[in-house]
Amino acid sequence: MRNSIFSWHRFRCLCEYFCLFLLLIPISVRSQYMGQYSPLNQVPYKISPGAVSFNLQDVRLLDSRFKANMERNGKWLLDMDVKRLMHNWRVNAGMFSQAKPFGGWEALDCELRGHSAGHVLSGLAEMFASTGNQSYKSKGDSIVAIMDECQRTLNQGGYLSAFPQNLVDRCIAGQRVWAPWYTLHKILAGLTDMYSYTANKQALEVATKMSEWAYHKLRPLTPDQLAVMMKNEFGGMAETAYNLYAITGNQHDRELAEMFFDHKVLDPLANKTDKLAKLHANTQIPKIIGEARGYELTGNEEQKEIASFFWQTVIDHHTYANGGNSDNEHFFAPDKLSEHLSSCTTETCNTYNMLKLTRHLFTWTADVKYADYYEQALYNHILAAQDPNTGMTSYFMPLKPGLFKVFSSADNSFWCCVGTAFEGNAKFGEAIYYHDDRGIFVNLFIPSELNWKEKGIRIVQQTSYPEEPTTRLKVQTEAASKFPLHIRYPAWATKGAVVKVNGKGIRVNVKSGSYIVLDRTWKSGDLVEVTYPMELRLVPANDNPNKVAIAYGPVLLAGRLGKEGLRKPAPYTTDEQNEYYKDSIPASVISNLDVRAKKIADWLKPVPGQPLVFQTKGVSGRDITLIPYYQLNDERYVVYWDLK
Repeated sequence: MRNSIFSWHRFRCLCEYFCLFLLLIPISVRSQYMGQYSPLNQVPYKISPGAVSFNLQDVRLLDSRFKANMERNGKWLLDMDVKRLMHNWRVNAGMFSQAKPFGGWEALDCELRGHSAGHVLSGLAEMFASTGNQSYKSKGDSIVAIMDECQRTLNQGGYLSAFPQNLVDRCIAGQRVWAPWYTLHKILAGLTDMYSYTANKQALEVATKMSEWAYHKLRPLTPDQLAVMMKNEFGGMAETAYNLYAITGNQHDRELAEMFFDHKVLDPLANKTDKLAKLHANTQIPKIIGEARGYELTGNEEQKEIASFFWQTVIDHHTYANGGNSDNEHFFAPDKLSEHLSSCTTETCNTYNMLKLTRHLFTWTADVKYADYYEQALYNHILAAQDPNTGMTSYFMPLKPGLFKVFSSADNSFWCCVGTAFEGNAKFGEAIYYHDDRGIFVNLFIPSELNWKEKGIRIVQQTSYPEEPTTRLKVQTEAASKFPLHIRYPAWATKGAVVKVNGKGIRVNVKSGSYIVLDRTWKSGDLVEVTYPMELRLVPANDNPNKVAIAYGPVLLAGRLGKEGLRKPAPYTTDEQNEYYKDSIPASVISNLDVRAKKIADWLKPVPGQPLVFQTKGVSGRDITLIPYYQLNDERYVVYWDLK
């Protein structure tokens, strides 16, 4: 008996040491969200994926606009005063704090206060994974420690937030309150990301206590009571609970996720019915992400159908040329884009969440249409939403002719779109490359370096795309290795493709909107060059062929209309509804083009020596210069034109 006890004790010690070893490995288990099984997960993927995401730490960005955006985002995160960020948390827990609280949506009288700390944790964790810079992890660790202290001081069964639990009670009772579960989701997601990306065990402990509190809070509720509660925006509670379930294997986490199934919205989608009109758009998209995540962990086909139908419906009937959706934060009747070109089109949070959903769907099928959309929205909305001068971000992308972008302030905004920008600008590396059991998918043409450690393969991608049509992929291997390289052949590239391997032309036998597959034995130093000739094209609104945006290859172009009537300095505001837009649009704004059915290349000409810059010729009162929408930040513009 004594020997048995000793053996059992020794076995437990060995297990504990092994688990500690795993937790000390620098990891990015975003794979648990996107289907890549990790040894830290208790619940494996229940479906056979078509492609698998690389972990963030396996990809490093090289110099480009994406890396510059990421670095500006990182500076903002590192400069942020933790004492100010966590002031309301301490006050809510009855702890001492003399810090000056942030304003905007983090003000002490804002019922959404605290959501930004969750976003900040996610952003710091993702920045650490994307760069390896220990400063991001250290700052995240300090925030997690404060959250742990607040949770223990509150002593409310695991409850944690910067506002009192009474806000949750009001939500359950159907009383007026601003989205407490939405905020709790952001906190849970941030803590989970800190564990997944940085192996912070304290973060997981805090998150599991929060989840257990939520489970016991909601378990006694009837379906009718849950339905009343879910009339209030609850963000990605289902997604985050499923993510915790993947890590912990705790059935309470799975049951918590399933409690947030909103029958009113999700049942029509399961029946392939579009009833999105008038719904608050970004309230719905996280619900769909939750169903996508649930499908991966349970194999429930209905969840797959909900996610797939929703994505296709939004893309086909509700999406503008920049990849965004919604007007004044709401879906409208399908195929009515031209009637909804306002000051409050395409909320940035929506597009961020559509990209999250898109990554899920791509891993299921490796269908190139998902990668094509990802490129469209990434370049023409997410990249366009950051001010390169300050790193601040936009809430909306106004598409009413003659308007302009309005950016946040550093300490008096903290809108939802500021929070998602902390994350979106931290993880550009997550969708460039994927893999299956044999080979690599190259989905985006962004300067970067991939390290597939398990296979001893590195890919270095060098390009100035989209300013040039060519990307170069240098293969580095420890030994000669046979594997297929799947290179996305974009749907917009209708002029063909030129492919060379080590300078020798390769015949392309597939059409655009597919993958070019190079299956060969690769040697270290092999160089692949892929060129997709770009051309100008019109992108009509889905309800009016004469209301068009203009694109060049993957890039949405915007007409430069100057700064007449703009307030100085640059138009920053603390009001996401943008009081600046109340000013009248100058009469000098031109949005009509008299093209008389001429081909676009006849009236829109490239400006010599200036990549991606074009100028109209003889089709308006004065010639207008068009540049990429992501380059236009501090003047009025036109994206959708009226053709005559």
